[in-house]
Amino acid sequence: MPTWRESVSIVIGRSPAENERKPHVGRLASFMPPSYNSDTMGTLFQIKICGVTSVADAQLAAEVGADAIGLNFYPASKRNVAPERAAEIAAALPASIARVGVFVNSPAAEIRRIAELTPLDWVQLHGDEPAEILDELNGLAVIRALRLGLDSWDDVGQVLAPWIERADSLGALLIDAHVPGEYGGTGARAPWGRLQPPRAWAGGLPVILAGGLQPSNVAEAIATTQAEGVDTASGVERSPGAKDPRLVREFVAAARAAYSARDASS
Repeated sequence: MPTWRESVSIVIGRSPAENERKPHVGRLASFMPPSYNSDTMGTLFQIKICGVTSVADAQLAAEVGADAIGLNFYPASKRNVAPERAAEIAAALPASIARVGVFVNSPAAEIRRIAELTPLDWVQLHGDEPAEILDELNGLAVIRALRLGLDSWDDVGQVLAPWIERADSLGALLIDAHVPGEYGGTGARAPWGRLQPPRAWAGGLPVILAGGLQPSNVAEAIATTQAEGVDTASGVERSPGAKDPRLVREFVAAARAAYSARDASS
């Protein structure tokens, strides 16, 4: 049976029956709900196009080779989508594409409701949620986002400590830029230099890089940080929530080439 990464190229173009939904859960089998077959458990995505608000943009991301799309459920975001609309977008995608739900300070019950309705493969916590929320999200694959600036790194170990204590319930960390009063999607650049391995502060968790990524710099970002995944929203848009097809294609191509070069040299 091919791995998830190997199966990407053969899933696009399948019939609806062949494209039956498969989970894209995190790094640990304990994330799998009882109804899921552990043989189909996916791996962490490398390239995510976030802030998708339309079926057309979601399909574009899939067609050009992205591994995941982000659906934003934060009401104050310019890229917010209603859960029912998100379900329509998710249903239009091939099974190879991970659906990531972005939440900001939502109650665990609401996250669970939306995760089931869409359905979602990953839950990304992008607000000020306490680590204890992981206990209420048991069974879901969770990404914890951290909004960090150069002056935030002195406290990163303290901030992450309660999350690292629950690392068995956490799939990955996402590092975004810190912009006061904002919860991502600003286009500001995260401090790449602080992300270089070894990342003792990450507790062995995979790291996804976001913040200011665009086609012109994503290859450099991957080479500099060795992040396991990259995430962009504003870097491939013509306006908030509306993706630019040329930029999406260029971003995915540049990121894919950078990861291929990294893998070839390792």
